[in-house]
Amino acid sequence: MAITIKFGQTPFSKAAKLASITTVATLALGLTACGGQKEDTAADTTDGAAASAEGQNIELLNVSYDVARDFYKDYNPMFVKHYQELHPGAKISVNQSHGGSSKQALSVANGLQADVATMNQGSDIELLQKKGLVADDWTDAFPDYSVPFTSTIVFLVRKDNPKDIQGWDDLTKPGVEIVMANPKVTGNGRYAFLGAYGYGLHTFNKDEDKTKAYVRDLLKNVKVYENGGRAATTTFVQRNIGDVLITFENESNLAATQFGKGQVDIVYPDYSIKSESPVAVVNGVTDKKGTTEAATEYLKYLWSDEAQQLAADLYLRPSVQSVLDANSDKLPPVDTFRPNDVFGTWDEIMGTYFSDGGVFDQLAINAPK
Repeated sequence: MAITIKFGQTPFSKAAKLASITTVATLALGLTACGGQKEDTAADTTDGAAASAEGQNIELLNVSYDVARDFYKDYNPMFVKHYQELHPGAKISVNQSHGGSSKQALSVANGLQADVATMNQGSDIELLQKKGLVADDWTDAFPDYSVPFTSTIVFLVRKDNPKDIQGWDDLTKPGVEIVMANPKVTGNGRYAFLGAYGYGLHTFNKDEDKTKAYVRDLLKNVKVYENGGRAATTTFVQRNIGDVLITFENESNLAATQFGKGQVDIVYPDYSIKSESPVAVVNGVTDKKGTTEAATEYLKYLWSDEAQQLAADLYLRPSVQSVLDANSDKLPPVDTFRPNDVFGTWDEIMGTYFSDGGVFDQLAINAPK
């Protein structure tokens, strides 16, 4: 059933797919400052106030994906306050590194000293597991298989939707120009591609030939493959390239209420993919630094009501059901599928669809490397 979202009004009117965003929001980070196309290592630091009991500082590095910077910018001082309440006299600081999820995971695998990894794709944590940096049972370390919040793929379109994009089918129409993140190197792009492919399988009763033909036609319309989710938003909103941006729901909402307020609308497709943002302690680093306990507390606090509400405020879907239900005014129910239920394990997904010469390379016109 189609959904119209008008911010500031509840409940939802289930009459159309176009989400007209009218909320006035304060811009916390300038798009140019936070949307660069290079990884932003240790760009943000949140410090505690007092000296620790041992006279030493605890310093954590959270290596994360591109568009998560908005969440962790606000979460880190929240956690520091919580930690100091539990550990009076402690001093703790949290540094951030952001970039394309898979590039970030590779940086950690190659020696970047992350205490925690907060990614948007299970395969990125699995890579660190294979390297011996993350525990084999990392999915059991926290609730919800170590996924504190989720999102889904939606479409950001120009104001008043001049190309009349209502769903996945419309992305294959002649003359529609698409902007998306590069599926070869970013979780954002992979979810976008898998969302389209999953829609094809759903629509064509699992007919692979018809699905591939549909996805090939969609990819013909891709104008730009960017190297990160935020970079793709910058290209669409600031550089005014393309008719539609395929991206996460939270990124679309932040663009519509902040960076591109008054310039864009959001379209929710009837059927889309569920993206999961797994987290893990990088024990291969923390055990040597002596920060395992603090790193574990940092991630555990993501499931607190306060942190879950922050996620909802930034249009991420909380894994705590009571918090998700309390925010149904801004996070409408969406019919979604899990990529692992449709495509197999992330190892299988990566090998089949995103390896060199894989399905994406076979279907994409001028596929990025």
